[in-house]
Amino acid sequence: MGNSNHTSVSSFTLLGLSSDPELQVVFFLLFLVMYLVTLSGNLLLIIVVSLTPKLQTPMYFFLGNLSVIDFCFSTTIVPKILSIAFSEDKTISFVGCAVQLYFHLALGATECLILAVMAYDRYNAICKPLQYTTIMNRIFCMYLASGCWIVSFLNSVIHTALTFQLPYCKSNQLNHFSCEMPPLFRLSCKDTLFNEVAVYIGGGLIALCSFLLTLLSYIQILSTIVKIRSTAGRQKAFSTCASHITVVTIYYGTIIFMYLRPRSSYSPDRDRVVSVIYTVVTPMLNPIIYSIRNKDIRENILKKNKAWHISDQLIKSIPTSIWKV
Repeated sequence: MGNSNHTSVSSFTLLGLSSDPELQVVFFLLFLVMYLVTLSGNLLLIIVVSLTPKLQTPMYFFLGNLSVIDFCFSTTIVPKILSIAFSEDKTISFVGCAVQLYFHLALGATECLILAVMAYDRYNAICKPLQYTTIMNRIFCMYLASGCWIVSFLNSVIHTALTFQLPYCKSNQLNHFSCEMPPLFRLSCKDTLFNEVAVYIGGGLIALCSFLLTLLSYIQILSTIVKIRSTAGRQKAFSTCASHITVVTIYYGTIIFMYLRPRSSYSPDRDRVVSVIYTVVTPMLNPIIYSIRNKDIRENILKKNKAWHISDQLIKSIPTSIWKV
């Protein structure tokens, strides 16, 4: 009965990044370029890893999973950002908002877990090289990857259900560019303490545990690298981890700031910037970071480009009369 006078909403209005028309044009072009780079970079990485026999190893298997996550993660958010920046219609339906939040949370949690698994893989490769192929066998890797996806998508069901059972009666104007829990909580006329505790628990079990597993793995890795006598050996060992450390630092830093902090520190403008980093910028940077710092990826991308160029030239050199036969 307490909620009988509450007005339910059928849609939300996303206020986006700016109300200035000129800035909206700038944001549209900027995010369009970033989105195209994200799609092409991750798709290229997926293709190269899938089609190159040399890259059929646990490290590149998990890297392929990360690229799939980034491809999908960006796609759940950026098209809507482009839509609200380009058109006057800034609404998203109640169901559409729930679906966006569900995949946003699920894919974000999957990325956390996959990054932790990648750190565990590097730990075994550097600290237990003789046992590496036995520990990180194909079946075990499949189980690890499947577990990351299943746990994350089940966790997202809980948080999405808890978020959208709240009564939204203060307003339907969401001071954000996507459907995320912190700004949604601000629209509810019900105390959201239970929801926030659930976020802390979920975040603790997934984000913090993944971060701690990653941290422990790299403590062991660094202690092993220090013991390597050869300078070239130390550099080679560290180079296999440098890309992953860069990605982990950017991603975990923004996720922990966004979801695991006191409610008193909420700031719409600051939170939008942080959200842009882990929903748009990080998925774009991941394939660039891995391809630039990884020799195998660079070489195989160049080989694929060269092979495709040669094939294209061969096709063009075939007399047109052959095609008419």
